[in-house]
Amino acid sequence: MTDPGQPRRRDAGRTRQILLEAARTRFARDGYAATTVRDIADEAGVNVALINRYFTSKEGLFEACLTTAVTDVRRDESGVPVDGIAEGIARRIGGTADDDRLRVALLLLLRSSGDDRIDELRRSVLHAVSEKMASAAGGAEPDDAALLRAQIVLATTLGIVTLRSSLGLQPLASATEEQLLDPLRDLVESVLPGGRPPRS
Repeated sequence: MTDPGQPRRRDAGRTRQILLEAARTRFARDGYAATTVRDIADEAGVNVALINRYFTSKEGLFEACLTTAVTDVRRDESGVPVDGIAEGIARRIGGTADDDRLRVALLLLLRSSGDDRIDELRRSVLHAVSEKMASAAGGAEPDDAALLRAQIVLATTLGIVTLRSSLGLQPLASATEEQLLDPLRDLVESVLPGGRPPRS
C-alpha cells in the first residue's frame, strides 16, 4: 500500500530546493542586505511563509545557501597541478552554463550576513582553497609567503567574477574562456612559485 505521506514529502523537498536555488541566485546577485524574503519567494513562485517553514528565517536560508556553496567549492577542489590552475580558473569564469553553479558559489562566499559564525565559515573555506592552490604550487606544506601568493591569485579570481557578474565591465564581462586563459596563465606563472611550466 502506498504511503499517503510520500507525495507530500517529495513536494516539500522540491519546494525547499526551488527556494534554495532562488535564494542562491538572489543573494549572489544582490547581496544579503538588499535581498528580501519576498523577493526570494516571488522568484521561486511560492508563498513567502514557506521560507519560515523550511528555513526558519532569512538568516537560516542564507546559511543553507552558504552551506551548499561550501559543498560546491570543496567538491571542485582537486589535485590540479600548478600548470593547470590558470586553465581551471578560465574554465570556471568564462565557461558554459555548466559552471554557473560554481560561479554563484564563489559570489556567495563574498556575501556577508553579519553573522560571525557564518563569516568564519566563509573565511575557512576561502583559506582552504588558497591552501590547496599554494600546495599545488609548492608541493609541500605552504608557509605564509606561499599562502599570500595563492590568496592574491584567489582574490584576482573573485574580483573577475564580481566585475563580470555585477558591473558588466567590458571587455572583461564578455571575455570567453579562451580569451581569459593567456592573461590568467601569465598571472599564475608570475605570482605562484613553480607556476611557470616547462616550455617545449
